[in-house]
Amino acid sequence: MVERGTAAPALPIATLLAAFGPNLEFAKDMAPLTSYNTGGPARYFLAAESAAEITRGITEATRLGIPCFVIGGGSNLLISDDGFDGLIIKVDVRGIALSGDCEIKVGAGEDLMDLVNFATEHALTGIEFLAGIWGTVGGAVYGNAGAFGVEIGSVVTGVTIVTRDGKVKSAPPEYCRFGYRDSYLKTSHEVVVDTRIRLTKGERGQIKKKVDDILAQRETKHPSSLTAGCFFKNIPDAKEKYGKLPAGRLLDEAGVKGLKVGGARVYEKHANIIVNDGHATSKEIRQLADIMKQRVKDRFGIVLEEEVQQIGKF
Repeated sequence: MVERGTAAPALPIATLLAAFGPNLEFAKDMAPLTSYNTGGPARYFLAAESAAEITRGITEATRLGIPCFVIGGGSNLLISDDGFDGLIIKVDVRGIALSGDCEIKVGAGEDLMDLVNFATEHALTGIEFLAGIWGTVGGAVYGNAGAFGVEIGSVVTGVTIVTRDGKVKSAPPEYCRFGYRDSYLKTSHEVVVDTRIRLTKGERGQIKKKVDDILAQRETKHPSSLTAGCFFKNIPDAKEKYGKLPAGRLLDEAGVKGLKVGGARVYEKHANIIVNDGHATSKEIRQLADIMKQRVKDRFGIVLEEEVQQIGKF
């Protein structure tokens, strides 16, 4: 995969279509594909519905010297207002099915909530914590998404991935080396195609109640407006509940609630959430995040680490 900081070479349209196929899009508006609804266009864009299409996109981008970045549901993403001068591949591999009594095989492009609903319908418990988290299964595995002290990596039994050189292979969960909001896939830049998840049998009514309770809890803490959820990662601390010191607590004590930069503001109910009031730019969101980060550093000497990924130049 070509380094994403470089610029795409000028190539004839016929060459590009021959390489990537007729579904290649040009100057794709990326804002509607992100939860912040900000950012400029991708010079080239490809929605990939299979491992073969992902492989083709990656290998051809490498061959042609085009910077390439792969996205999922766009929920943890901040794209530069200038856009991305390269190819963005959106993983759109679908399908959810039982692959055993308590195992589910799910495409990386499926929404997390659809997976939660599927498990609930089949009376399988173990992923209720994902309820209400916006994003795709592939993105969740890539970043080891979680809540309430539980992470998706704890239920993954295997993944199908596309490697940097365009090969498709199966890998056990150990290969992913799951960490807090992290996995080896972030280092290897390999792309999740599908995932197998092992759950346990439960009682459908109890599972549904737990899902509903979590959704209700999220509604009281999280905005329904344009946001990527928590901007910064929590800090590992064995003395804290779930073993993490909430970044939101530090930000709250640093007095960031009420801060605004243009159309970007810190959510009044959660100091670790930046909201787009409807007319914010990615630059304004980044500037506000920088102010929040500096306030915590000044008060506590702790440098917060971003949970949200950035694409393009800031």
